Amino acid sequence: MAVEAEEHELRETVRKLEATVATLEARLARLEEAQSRPETSLPRVTSPLPAPTAPAAPVVPPAKRDLEAHLGTYWLSRVGIVALIIGIAYLITYYFGELGMLARVAAGYLLSAGLGAFGLWLSRRHQLFGRIVFGGGLALAYFVTYALHFLPSVRVIESQALALVLLAAVVVGIVVIAQRMHSETVAGIALFLGLHTGMLSDITPFTLLSTTMLAAGALFFLVRNRWVVVPLSSLVAVYSTHIVWALRNDGVAPGAPENERLLLSLGFLALYFMLFTVALLARPRELSMPACLAFALLNWVGMLLLGGYEVAQWSEGRLFLFFVVLALAQAGSAVVARERRAPSALFHTYLLLCALTFATAMPAEYSRASLVAAWTVTGVATALASRSVGAPLLRWAGLLILVAALGTCYVFVPKHALLHAVLLAAFVLAERAHVLPLPGSAATSGRAPEGLLHALGAAGAGLALVGLVSAWMPAGLTTLGWVVAAFGLFGLGFAVRERWYRLAALAVLGFALLRLLLVDLASLPVNQRILTFILLGVMLLVISYTYTRLRDRKS
Repeated sequence: MAVEAEEHELRETVRKLEATVATLEARLARLEEAQSRPETSLPRVTSPLPAPTAPAAPVVPPAKRDLEAHLGTYWLSRVGIVALIIGIAYLITYYFGELGMLARVAAGYLLSAGLGAFGLWLSRRHQLFGRIVFGGGLALAYFVTYALHFLPSVRVIESQALALVLLAAVVVGIVVIAQRMHSETVAGIALFLGLHTGMLSDITPFTLLSTTMLAAGALFFLVRNRWVVVPLSSLVAVYSTHIVWALRNDGVAPGAPENERLLLSLGFLALYFMLFTVALLARPRELSMPACLAFALLNWVGMLLLGGYEVAQWSEGRLFLFFVVLALAQAGSAVVARERRAPSALFHTYLLLCALTFATAMPAEYSRASLVAAWTVTGVATALASRSVGAPLLRWAGLLILVAALGTCYVFVPKHALLHAVLLAAFVLAERAHVLPLPGSAATSGRAPEGLLHALGAAGAGLALVGLVSAWMPAGLTTLGWVVAAFGLFGLGFAVRERWYRLAALAVLGFALLRLLLVDLASLPVNQRILTFILLGVMLLVISYTYTRLRDRKS
């Protein structure tokens, strides 16, 4: 009986399992049929099976860069190819002259072709490393073409025009190959080495022209692909090559007129400046802001220093004109940047460089009192311009130019009361320019200004007022003059409701009291002591009474 009962239970279990399997098969068939229908005709399933949830992918922390591996793979390859190409360039320079004409050409191009082919073979397994070597092969082809005319020991081509055409063809070839490969590495290595191998020989105007062609090739990648490293390095290389040429003072043939050399140098500098400026302003909104600022600043520094050096070597009297022209060029670049809807920071940078160039031009034309006046006008104009365009950098530049004017006034014309008065008004106007509305200004007066900017303006106004009063006061009443200046600063601070003027007045007053105790008590006559102490006491009481009334009004 027990065995029959067990068999009956087993049959019931099998029957239930078969029924369950049949039910599951029917549901699975309905689900498959529903998935094959359009989404709009899907039947509503009352008790759908729970969808399986995929396990969450584990969060992998970013791998830290291995410094040793980075140095070994990135930097050693680049330094190695630079050293290799420079070594081969020296080999061509010093030993290829012993070969025959055809042998020079064949050996040079075979070396470059072999290096390029080796780089392509390596790139099949190690793409980046192979492209570095391939770029070195392209750079070597450029140098071989350059050497066939511009190196006397290897010269094969006598025509300068033909040599330049061949160099231009090589540069175009480098650009086309790098663009087809879409490789910044190939472009950077080839153009960088091409720019620097040209410096291994005597630098002539044709060297400058060849480097200009390479720079133009690099700027193609800036405009087309927005690559930054290649054209930025070419900018540095082009100006560096020109520095070497300018310092060697062998830009033209011996006996040529000096003005011919100056015009040649300025012509190349103007070409560099125009190329890099046009390339930057072609599509400025697609470049990062650090890249835009780096191009604008380096281009300005190169033109300012090299152009100023060349003009000063010829005639210092022309420096002022050169700086004015450069400042106008920066202003024109600012206008183009605004028209091209460049980022506001780039537009403001060009305006800042314009103001700084004008300030640099003033010492070349003016001195002593006239220099103070020129810097004062420049500083005020710069500060007022900052209000209309909303550029904080211009406000700082304007105040710093006024500080330079004030320092020059103290050193060279300390007793010039009129200049001190003009500087006082200039500092107040520059400090108030971004608080008070100006005609035609779109900015509002409710914009919160920078505290340090107010402090610099108030400090400059205080020093100018001290100089003004000191120029009027007799020699024995210097301390009293400081007290009067502090009193005037307090009045100005209360009038314009600016605490920085009052803090400057407290500082001047503190120095006056210190001078009174350390110097005047021992050196002044009795009458001057009496006058100083009485007036000091009256002014201090008046200032304290003013503070008391203001405190009572607030309470």
